[in-house]
Amino acid sequence: MNKAIITVVGKDSVGIIAKVCSYLAENNINILDISQTIVQEFFNMMMIVDMSHIEKPFEQVVNELTEVGQALGVQVKCQREEIFDKMHRI
Repeated sequence: MNKAIITVVGKDSVGIIAKVCSYLAENNINILDISQTIVQEFFNMMMIVDMSHIEKPFEQVVNELTEVGQALGVQVKCQREEIFDKMHRI
């Protein structure tokens, strides 16, 4: 399985989850696990997704998710699971 970690951070507003999840569904990206919180006015979401069935290069998906985030006024980051794990090891 080709897993990735997607994080979304920024000021809370209507439609953030809907827009990000719509993009994922349109690109055959399955959400395996999702966690989201709102602290005061700030939105934070982390997803583990399966990217085994994407038809675009991974880098294109990363760029498009960044654009989705910019349109929403939030920051969206997407990293391969193994890179995320190596960056966050103690």
